[in-house]
Amino acid sequence: MLRTGRKNRQGGFTLIELMIVVAILGLLAYVLVPRIMERPEEARRIRAQVDIKTIESALKLYKVDNGTYPTTEQGLIALIQKPDQDPIPKNWREGGYLEGSAIKDPWDNPFEYTSPGSSGEDYEIISYGYDGKQGGTGRDADVSSSVATKE
Repeated sequence: MLRTGRKNRQGGFTLIELMIVVAILGLLAYVLVPRIMERPEEARRIRAQVDIKTIESALKLYKVDNGTYPTTEQGLIALIQKPDQDPIPKNWREGGYLEGSAIKDPWDNPFEYTSPGSSGEDYEIISYGYDGKQGGTGRDADVSSSVATKE
């Protein structure tokens, strides 16, 4: 066996090299984790806007079939099962207009529905965000059809 002039060293990292790697990983985590953690809430807000658009489409089909939107008392459940409160729709579509889970927001709270809406529109659909309470900012901010239709 030929020997070279090198010393035999065991492979591995020195303590300094490991500390540098840990410091770099810590710095990356410090910079990236806050950005990544905000993404799920942003995705839920976008999903709430898309869900509101879907509900609006179902409401329009309901109105085409029955001449009016469901009342506030009938609520969005009127898109899933035929209402038994006046005005009872005469041409309610067999099978409904939506699936049952569609009337819950991404935070698993029911969408709020009023007809007529608070600003004079035919209806308003609201998700109260993460906290499920009216008002709020950031992740607790409301998502409304009056805003969703403008975006």
